[in-house]
Amino acid sequence: MKLWQAFRMAFKSISMKKMRSFLTMLGIIIGVASVVIMVSVVQGQNRKNMEYFEKMGDNKINLYAYSYNDTNNETSQKLYDYCLSMSDSVLGITPNVELGQKMTIIYGAKTLMVNDWENMGMGGMDWDSMMHIKLGSDQYGVCNNYTLAGGREMSYLDVEKCNAVCVLGSGAKEALFDYTDPVGETITINGQPFLVVGWYAPMDLYSDFDNIIVIPYTFNRSMNNNNPIDSYVVKAKTASATIEAMTKLDAYLSGLFPKNEMGYSDTGYYDVSSNNSYAQDMESQNLMQSLVLGAIAGISLLVGGIGIMNIMLVTVTERTREIGIRKAIGAERSSIVTQFLIEAAVICGIGGLIGIGLGYVGTMVFSKLLFQEVMTPTPSIAVGAFVFSAVLGVIFGMYPAVKASGLQPVAALRAD
Repeated sequence: MKLWQAFRMAFKSISMKKMRSFLTMLGIIIGVASVVIMVSVVQGQNRKNMEYFEKMGDNKINLYAYSYNDTNNETSQKLYDYCLSMSDSVLGITPNVELGQKMTIIYGAKTLMVNDWENMGMGGMDWDSMMHIKLGSDQYGVCNNYTLAGGREMSYLDVEKCNAVCVLGSGAKEALFDYTDPVGETITINGQPFLVVGWYAPMDLYSDFDNIIVIPYTFNRSMNNNNPIDSYVVKAKTASATIEAMTKLDAYLSGLFPKNEMGYSDTGYYDVSSNNSYAQDMESQNLMQSLVLGAIAGISLLVGGIGIMNIMLVTVTERTREIGIRKAIGAERSSIVTQFLIEAAVICGIGGLIGIGLGYVGTMVFSKLLFQEVMTPTPSIAVGAFVFSAVLGVIFGMYPAVKASGLQPVAALRAD
């Protein structure tokens, strides 16, 4: 029997019993749709997470270093100088400290409150509009992956001489200046005037990243009660340079804060970590989640496969006389096996195509609800789901096909 004849007979058999064929396909349809939706949604979540880390800034090193005896923030200067010596692998370093006390920002008739916790959610400040005043170096934008939209960054001399300048995030710029250019204007923070020298483009992440005002970290003494600076961000040039810089920084800080016999330092503490490692951990977790959810959805495919086997056994029983006649006139066992395998594969293939279609619709709906963005399954998922459904038909159709091919002609012709 030629293959095209086998396919024609398979479609004819399916069309003669449409409802039974559809109910047989239902398990495959549900299984394939579930696999496509679950795996696609997890992949979409992984992509959104990776976009988040990319916008946060690849190759960022988060560094905490606190000295018990550092009253003049000498540690900051030491770290700054050491990172300058690693210019082949490091782009910059900046303190990353947020002023925590209640403050007032004024420009003209506009007033913004910072850390006004008493009025939070009571007609006053809300979280999305809350401003954050950051202490940073001239490399704050580079280290935190900001892009200048206008003006300039703070300079080294601005920081060194404690010049009253600031750079605005896009949220702070919009809240104070609307759509006008803020460069050259002066705002006051708790009565202290600051000249706006630049502003950043939107980060398109959380409002915390855009609602910022960056001032030189040398204002730590006058505006932060000279609290020790212990949080820093170091920006490496590449992923490989990140590992190298982390190793060198860890070794350098272990020299600044040597540990005693108990494994603790008597002079301070430090910690070095990287966004790259967080992103890798997240990717591994999402991969494991995809495999687990895919396996769970695959159970329904197995149930559907068992339904295929059951219906094919019924089909063999119904067509016993046909099989006997074909064998009596010389049909080989291989042609009988091929016929029933193709019929099983066609049923599963059609079910797979319908399941993929439902999977596309389901993925678009769930991605819109979860991520506020319409996503579609990747072609590899769709092709993989179709191939798997067809292979499933072959696997579960094998036993009925072999049973059909093994019927004796005489016994088959005697069947009712």
